[in-house]
Amino acid sequence: MNNPLADRIRPTALGDVVGQKHLLSEGKALYNLISSGDIPNLIFYGPSGVGKTTVASIIANATNRSLRRLNGTTASTQDIKDIVAELDTFTAPNGILLYLDEIQYFNKRQQQSLLEFIENGKITLIASTTENPYFYIYPAILSRSTVFEFKPIEPDDVVPAIERGFNILSDEYKLFLEIDDGVCQKIARGCGGDVRKALNCVENCFFATVTQEDKKHITMDTANELVQKSSVRYDRDGDEHYDIISAYQKSMRGSDPDAALHYLARLLEAGDLPSACRRLMVCACEDVGLAYPQIIPIVKSAVDIAMMVGLPEARIPLADAVILVATSPKSNSGEEAINLAMADVKNGNYGPVPRQLQNKHYDGEDAEVKGQFYIYPHLYPNHWAEQQYLPDVLKDKQYYTYGPNKNEQAFKTYWDKIKNNK
Repeated sequence: MNNPLADRIRPTALGDVVGQKHLLSEGKALYNLISSGDIPNLIFYGPSGVGKTTVASIIANATNRSLRRLNGTTASTQDIKDIVAELDTFTAPNGILLYLDEIQYFNKRQQQSLLEFIENGKITLIASTTENPYFYIYPAILSRSTVFEFKPIEPDDVVPAIERGFNILSDEYKLFLEIDDGVCQKIARGCGGDVRKALNCVENCFFATVTQEDKKHITMDTANELVQKSSVRYDRDGDEHYDIISAYQKSMRGSDPDAALHYLARLLEAGDLPSACRRLMVCACEDVGLAYPQIIPIVKSAVDIAMMVGLPEARIPLADAVILVATSPKSNSGEEAINLAMADVKNGNYGPVPRQLQNKHYDGEDAEVKGQFYIYPHLYPNHWAEQQYLPDVLKDKQYYTYGPNKNEQAFKTYWDKIKNNK
């Protein structure tokens, strides 16, 4: 029984696979492809522990092709050559079905070495990846494959697998199990949609419980202790990281404090304090901006406090700041203005700095008009005087448009009054 419970309990038929109803329900495209027996090249994309390997194994067992398995983290180019060498031999008379796990770890050259044999049909590829295949898989492989996305498993779908896991352990060790109400549901909620993680937790609960008179009593306290933090699915270099921080900022931008706090909690539970702080400051400037410019030093102060005190106390100033950003009026007028200005500069649309603004205190012999003629605004009423500041080629250009919020409209009213009474 050295194999993990997740391997011993692995389904051998599509009907036993938990979750993935959008792919495996009768009538769905993947279900029909598998049922037809005519398997194309497939790429399974999704987080760990959601059934990618299980479905690939079921497909492999249902074909008349020789099955070979490789893992992208350990396989080499020589391993691929060894598989290719088997083609058209008595060990693989009908071709090879290659299951390549973690294909994202294969470099471009390794992926290209499969291309010829995928194209002529001698190798049927079933690859799985936890990363976005459109970023990590060679386009020529993608164009010859069908991508199916596997989703995290809903807690209600995980519960039967957990109950089955406890039953198998009970049978294997000839022990009666008494399980507190809610333990299976607790593990299901805590696994973050990862069935393998849930079954690992089942094993941990089983072995962490003392046997008394051929019986084990699995308590809620044991489950709480072993499930802690397991619900956080997070990889700082993976898609999940970028999905969470994207949702975090978009929730603040969308003025939803509850969603913003949820994603903040996921970042903090994963210990990613820097990302939580960085995106919070960006959002204060980018999305609130001139609608409430005082928010920028307020958020910076909250971030400074959070970084100084560290977790877990950092959650308090960050929560305050996130709620403030989410519930503040919004304006991206500043961002839009600087984007327009930078576009002109990058496209070479600029000219010499106007004479009156240059840092010169005397005229050279080559100056056609003597005198700088700079107008000092503080010498005039309301500290403003009409004067050209943009280069001649851009003198009528407008980058900034006042936003419709109360703050910017107040500034607009002020300057309209001043500039119209010159």
